[in-house]
Amino acid sequence: MENKLHRDSLIERRLHMEQNVEWWEKLTLAQKFSASSLAKYGYELSYIRNSSSGSLAVMMQDQNISTIAEDGDIDTNPNIHIR
Repeated sequence: MENKLHRDSLIERRLHMEQNVEWWEKLTLAQKFSASSLAKYGYELSYIRNSSSGSLAVMMQDQNISTIAEDGDIDTNPNIHIR
């Protein structure tokens, strides 16, 4: 039973990493620089929201949310709701 739980957690981590790589490739160069800065504080790229005004990278660290605009501007107090 313990082996199965360990294997399942490794699979889940691998899938999460693959998904992050896919999202990372969709970031602009400016967003990548800003995301790297936030990653030093424990933030992880959660998803990218695309709209008519451009892409918005959403990063999370525990319950903290930050967004990164296409031009690399970081908003550490965004008006965004996570479902």
